[in-house]
Amino acid sequence: MGSADIVPGVSGGTIALITGIYAHLVEAISNIKFGFVKPLFKGDLKGFKQQFLNEIDFKFFIPLILGIGVAFLTLAKVVTYCMDVHTALTYSFFLGLIIASAVILFKKIDKINFKHLLCALIGCILTYIFVSLNPIAANHSLLVIFISGMIAICAMILPGISGSFLLLLLGQYKYMLNALHQLHFSEIIVFVIGAIIGILGFSKILNYLLKNYEELTMAFLIGVMLGSLKVPAVEIVNSVSMNISGLLPCLIVAIIAFALIFILETRFDYID
Repeated sequence: MGSADIVPGVSGGTIALITGIYAHLVEAISNIKFGFVKPLFKGDLKGFKQQFLNEIDFKFFIPLILGIGVAFLTLAKVVTYCMDVHTALTYSFFLGLIIASAVILFKKIDKINFKHLLCALIGCILTYIFVSLNPIAANHSLLVIFISGMIAICAMILPGISGSFLLLLLGQYKYMLNALHQLHFSEIIVFVIGAIIGILGFSKILNYLLKNYEELTMAFLIGVMLGSLKVPAVEIVNSVSMNISGLLPCLIVAIIAFALIFILETRFDYID
């Protein structure tokens, strides 16, 4: 998830779906209601500890956050290098990932009806419009970074919508990537605080939709993922010559990514 979230156009939520932890992730985040704060104000340390452990799924969050953190710190340069030097092949790999993920989501819907198709179409159109927007010029004050963190994190847990691409649109992507490389802790801490506040609120909405309108939500997410295909497709077209010798390596890489996702899905689906 951390590796995917580094790349504009690829969503960490997509990886969560592939590995079967998506529903668990959304539910675990939405269960954090800060009810453990109340006993703390009353001086009830035992009640605080019990409520704290009940609300936060540490067995799930600790390895997940460590994995994301390690990816951010170690793979940021690798991923950006691949995007700069092997642009077409890198985005071909992501193209295969996204298509395979959409197919896997499609398999989770029992019976396709008009409502499902309509939700998928709406998701596809909205995402296509979103990824077609041009980046805006913005300053890099701590307030702007805080708000950017709140907005981007919501996209990071939605399959098909890239939080890093949203940061790119907000004019904060390169600045925050540089802050991460050079360990500018003030910017990083403010961004993380904004992200925590944003994800706690948005996850509750998403958890409600998944529990009460699961198939319609899945259909919408399929549309979102299909709409997001414009990003890798444009990058590939702009990076290679449109002939067999230029497109064949991209096609092979996309097929490898597609096959890899189905292997991962069969291996990890039991977690969901």
